[in-house]
Amino acid sequence: MTSSEYSSHFSIANIPFGVASSNNHPEPQCVTRLENKVIFLGVLQQSGLFAGVPSLPEGVFDKATLNDYAALPKTIHCEVRKVLQEALTTSLPDKSTEDISAVTLHLPVSVGGFTDFSCSLHHVRNAGRAILNDESPPPGFFNFPIGYNGRASTIVVSGTPIVRPNGHFFDKTAASEKKPVIYGPSRAMDWELEIGVIVGQGVPRLQGLNAKDADENIFGFVILNDWSARDIQGCEMVPLGPLNGKAFGTSISPWVITLDALSPFKTSGPKPEVALASHLEDIAASGYAIDMKVELLVGDQVTTVSESKVQDLHWSGRQMCAHLASIGADLQTGDILGTGTVSGPDEGSLGCLLEITKAGKEPVTLSDGAQRHFLQDWDVVRMTAVAGGSTSGVGFGECVGQLRPARAL
Repeated sequence: MTSSEYSSHFSIANIPFGVASSNNHPEPQCVTRLENKVIFLGVLQQSGLFAGVPSLPEGVFDKATLNDYAALPKTIHCEVRKVLQEALTTSLPDKSTEDISAVTLHLPVSVGGFTDFSCSLHHVRNAGRAILNDESPPPGFFNFPIGYNGRASTIVVSGTPIVRPNGHFFDKTAASEKKPVIYGPSRAMDWELEIGVIVGQGVPRLQGLNAKDADENIFGFVILNDWSARDIQGCEMVPLGPLNGKAFGTSISPWVITLDALSPFKTSGPKPEVALASHLEDIAASGYAIDMKVELLVGDQVTTVSESKVQDLHWSGRQMCAHLASIGADLQTGDILGTGTVSGPDEGSLGCLLEITKAGKEPVTLSDGAQRHFLQDWDVVRMTAVAGGSTSGVGFGECVGQLRPARAL
């Protein structure tokens, strides 16, 4: 599918936010989307459409990122959404709209911080079984959402190629029993299917945050592909965790789907296994019914390799925010918090190749009969997500990336 074929994801019930440019609008600026029509919000504001929202700062949509808008109180976001839902089905000002095929989509927010969590019990059990032959979750998994700080500067928008990284890893082809560490192009490239939580209004340092209140600080969600070099990651993780195995590239979808759009699809989340610290206690409807899919594109062949559900996660976006803030850290507008791999309980719902191939031991078969243990150069990974089913009109579009050959040593 091309970007224009996601028209059904962007009904009047959605009202996503992104950043785009075009021949008629050469400077990146804030936009929304209705079906295949991209609407430049700065033009609408100049026309007086938001005159009934007096707290909306002048020129806020002319910016090259959504950060200034995302940082505003939720009450203003709700008012703007209401105005747009009433206006977008009527005649709009000249030069305010473009077809999706005529625009270039950019990174929607300026990302100051990126923290990646591991919120799926299914994922940690599957990964533990594949790597260590032990499905026991990490010791603190049920007490708090575990995670690590990633590299914000390597987050890129969907469509940006990902270059296979060079790094250190154990040479498993060596004859010796103790495998030597060598440096070269990763031999075990993988994707991770995730949701990214975009921080809206920030949380000052040392203030803290309760999960039940954290919707006020979440601007919305994106699809997130946390590309992973499993061999580099495996060599460096003991004792400090991932670094270069993850720091070379993370892709996000260009449209931020707001909590207002997702509100009709709230669903109950997992019940806590243990008594939680008070700041981590969440509302009963802590999950969202979002269906996610991963497809692998090889030449003209398309293979669906995973279909999973966000509601299967053990921890919510609110709890992720609250856990970070609990130590006294600030949350800044534009920060992204990844959920970690979204995996389900079935073989067809595993969110990365590490799980699907059992750490490279069992290949996945593509639609043309070819096999993959891990990604090959020029493979394209496409992720999609829809809230509440295919007819809801609230989807995320796509998050796409092609793996390119490593830089010459």
